[in-house]
Amino acid sequence: MIGQLNAISNQAPDEQLIKQIAAGEKELFEIIIRRYNQRLYRVGMSVLGDDQEVEEAMQVAYISAYEHLQQFEYRSAFGTWLTRIMLNQCYKARRDHTRILPVSQDSENFINMKTPENVMASKELSQALENAIAQLPEKYRLVFVLREIEDLSVRETAEIAGIQQSNVKVRLNRAKSMLRESLNSYMKESIYQFHLSRCDKMVSFVMDYVGGNAGKNL
Repeated sequence: MIGQLNAISNQAPDEQLIKQIAAGEKELFEIIIRRYNQRLYRVGMSVLGDDQEVEEAMQVAYISAYEHLQQFEYRSAFGTWLTRIMLNQCYKARRDHTRILPVSQDSENFINMKTPENVMASKELSQALENAIAQLPEKYRLVFVLREIEDLSVRETAEIAGIQQSNVKVRLNRAKSMLRESLNSYMKESIYQFHLSRCDKMVSFVMDYVGGNAGKNL
């Protein structure tokens, strides 16, 4: 569907898209999904560390965001609002499923996820990078992913994580001190990649739901 969407709409700011979606142009929600799949996946992996659980959390987060678009008050960036929904869903999933362990306690399972994309990737590099991040305590890992991998501002990170901006800086510095200096040059292209085939799958699932709720008042 994405190729059929208006090119101008595809470049539109989040807030403009949200207003159009709320006004009935629900097909534009596909742009939102594709725009944020990578971020939500990385955030999910930083908390859950389980590939399938993260995808399920993403599906719930997108549907929840769609159903509550009218509650978005534009006081913060839409991406911040959506990421917070995802983070809350991850915390809920961890509470609801006691079999899920923090990544730092189950890093071997976390590192050895088997997907076609991972097989095609540089295994040694990806595993080394993800292993180093997996060893970070969650509070440091989440801040590191948001700031260094997703390039969010200190303010956005603080809002998402529910901490003070000063704590963001402290936790980021602590996270960096725990990682090897050589990680930074490889980080953004190698960690928690949400590849195109998976992006298409996520779009298909969520848009099927959105299409089935065409008459729903947002």
